[in-house]
Amino acid sequence: MTKIDIISGFLGAGKTTLIKKLLSEALKGTKVVLIENEFGEIGVDGGFLKDSGIEIREMNSGCICCSLVGDFTASLEEVIEKYAPDRVLIEPSGVGKLSDVQRAVHEASEKAGVEAGSSVVVVDASKCRIYMKNFGEFFIDQIEHAGTIVLSRSQNLSDEKLEKVVDMIREHNKDAKIITTPWDQLTGDYILKTFEAVTGFEDALLEEFKHEHEHHHDHDHDEHEHEHHHDHGEGCTCGCHDHDHHHHHADEVFTSLGMETSAHYTKEQVNAFLEALENEVEYGLVLRAKGMVAAENGEWIYFDYVPGELNVRNGNPEYTGKICVIGSDLKEDNIKDLILVRKGDK
Repeated sequence: MTKIDIISGFLGAGKTTLIKKLLSEALKGTKVVLIENEFGEIGVDGGFLKDSGIEIREMNSGCICCSLVGDFTASLEEVIEKYAPDRVLIEPSGVGKLSDVQRAVHEASEKAGVEAGSSVVVVDASKCRIYMKNFGEFFIDQIEHAGTIVLSRSQNLSDEKLEKVVDMIREHNKDAKIITTPWDQLTGDYILKTFEAVTGFEDALLEEFKHEHEHHHDHDHDEHEHEHHHDHGEGCTCGCHDHDHHHHHADEVFTSLGMETSAHYTKEQVNAFLEALENEVEYGLVLRAKGMVAAENGEWIYFDYVPGELNVRNGNPEYTGKICVIGSDLKEDNIKDLILVRKGDK
């Protein structure tokens, strides 16, 4: 029977990197299908994974949990019938709620005849506190519903800070396995076996789903009585960014700006573009930027950005350039102007 695993995580946590490690080190010779659920119009990660030799099904409008539940079920059934995979990996949008994704997987798996497997969340250890405070509804939901939590960038933290991150996570999930060892010290096979040693998420969740609705009703009145009268930046720890976001869909809190471009860029221009996105006053709170654009001499530049960290590298040619920026309260016109300013010769 086909096994279905969810690999979730907030924007820029490292989901795609983890999946590539699993595919190359642990799942070679296994027939795997990856179903992606991107937030936004432009599908970028499919391009990153294309060279892994697996089938990509990109779904770019909304999240699995709401508008795509029907689509998702149909897609899963189609994948099972067409490819008869050993394993299906679901990579949800970084701003999706894991509990909603799990509901969709449960409904779809019953119809498609697949076995629910691991429910894994990748957490950027260096940004855990800030995201928990500012985007708690989405971030904490992912942590609460994980069977295994994989910390990324743990090598960048001191022992003391890493322990604090684990303590924060434990407040919301006392049972999950937490992988704190840097990934490059672990084989993909070992990481996969760690996931699989955790029992499937289905049984416990079904019981939880029955009670969840009543629980939310009890809290609804309190959530919207809280008002704030001070300025809030990315570092604000009062929880103001999420007090009004409870029980909202991702597209009410986050914005995705996607565009295709045939323009050529230099690495210097791409770096300058990404560095400029740090300016929250000018461009809004940019949580993630990624894409691939043409350079000179037939070369292509791939890039990833999360606050305070950018990665620019060479990659394989695409049919056209793609740029995707995701964040909260984005100033889209300014970002578009910034992209246009960086253009080189067409």
